[in-house]
Amino acid sequence: MAAKYIIASVAGAFAIAYVSDLLVSDSKIFGGTTPSTVSNKGWWEETDKKFQAWPRTAGPPVVMNPISRQNFIVKSGSES
Repeated sequence: MAAKYIIASVAGAFAIAYVSDLLVSDSKIFGGTTPSTVSNKGWWEETDKKFQAWPRTAGPPVVMNPISRQNFIVKSGSES
């Protein structure tokens, strides 16, 4: 019996969130305009061409957590 209340409240919350997003972003109830960089298809195509033309250069892969990988070198005190 409690499941139907939970499912209904979750569905209602999603409906309220969707309507709120629609009103604020698409209907612009608080004013504002859509930037030309978003609405201009030509601008987006030219920007995409520029990003695709840049060379991809990078260094070796970086280990985010070397302790979990155990691939680090431990120097003894006499070597340094």
